[in-house]
Amino acid sequence: MELQKFTYALLLAGSVLIPFALSFDRKVAFYKYWKYLFPAILVTATVFILWDVYFTRHNVWWFNKDYVTGLYIAGLPIEEWLFFIIIPYCCIFIYEVSRAYIKKEYKGFIIPLNIVLFIFFLTVTILHIDRAYTAVNFGMATFLIGLQFILKTHKTYLFHFYIAYALSIIPFLMVNGVLTSFPVVGYDDTQNLAIRIYTIPVEDFAYLVNLLLMNMNIYEWLKGRKSYGSH
Repeated sequence: MELQKFTYALLLAGSVLIPFALSFDRKVAFYKYWKYLFPAILVTATVFILWDVYFTRHNVWWFNKDYVTGLYIAGLPIEEWLFFIIIPYCCIFIYEVSRAYIKKEYKGFIIPLNIVLFIFFLTVTILHIDRAYTAVNFGMATFLIGLQFILKTHKTYLFHFYIAYALSIIPFLMVNGVLTSFPVVGYDDTQNLAIRIYTIPVEDFAYLVNLLLMNMNIYEWLKGRKSYGSH
């Protein structure tokens, strides 16, 4: 099998290698939280895989057979299924590193930022409701950011969510940059805004908000509020 067919698989392996190795760091001790993490990943992955299958079947996006191993489940490359395990694992690991090492929290910006994001996501959704990838991404982001007001997560873990999201942007740009530049993943630009950062559709930044925040909410709910702040 040609090496290029392992492009997506090698990207995923390279992404998880360091987070997994450091999961046993004494201060972070991420392995202790796997019992909360993997159920959160399972629930979130179910939602995203269903969405993924639908969009793939309707050619909103597609996968280049030259860069995947050729193993498919429900029309998706096996690498895409692994994506929804590995990327949340890495992002939640970054979140726990933030919690372990950043003890002083600056929460004053969170509610204003949430309001701005909610209005922005909602506006984009309404203005581009006819573009499937844009509307679904920004619509879900609108819902999830709005949900944080109800859950009042600004009082607990949302500060570290934003830290984790910001830190995740760098590896996200690297991994998604490769996926969209070969491309491993192609997009129908009539279903998105056709605005790219390097080769990455701008919608993917809202996609990362959705993937990380849904996992985070379930993960922290499973851990229980009493566990917050303890390491």
